[in-house]
Amino acid sequence: MEFQLRPMDSRDKPQLMELLWNTSEFTPAEIPVAEEVIDAYLDCPCQYYTITAAVIKTNVVGYVCFGQTPLTLATWDIYWMAVANNKRGLGIGSTLLKSAEEAISQAGGKLALIETSSNSNYLNTRRFYRKNGYKRISRIVDFYAPGDHLIIFEKRF
Repeated sequence: MEFQLRPMDSRDKPQLMELLWNTSEFTPAEIPVAEEVIDAYLDCPCQYYTITAAVIKTNVVGYVCFGQTPLTLATWDIYWMAVANNKRGLGIGSTLLKSAEEAISQAGGKLALIETSSNSNYLNTRRFYRKNGYKRISRIVDFYAPGDHLIIFEKRF
């Protein structure tokens, strides 16, 4: 199944929000935070965040959100990423991640950071980052909640 990448626009938001609500990794408390970031992007595209959507025909099937880390010269954060459950394993996530990395590198970025949870529902997410060349560099114990640690991955360009 062929997909295309393009900048997210306001017409994508309802589909993207539905995708997030149906993504098992995200908790109900996380979705409004993702929506705030999406709204900030839609208000001022590329000022703080860049969002790339993966689309099959007119259906949003994934996205990646990234931006330069405030007060740094060449460090970027990959803030949010999701692929529809029924579209996983087709290379959409890897393609989205690679497109973000290329944009970061073209903008002079030298380091990409990804923060995620140690919870078991993020196991496949952590495997995905490792498969795509990210190295775990930090673990902060009990960051999100007791037993839920912050895991930080990096990739240098």
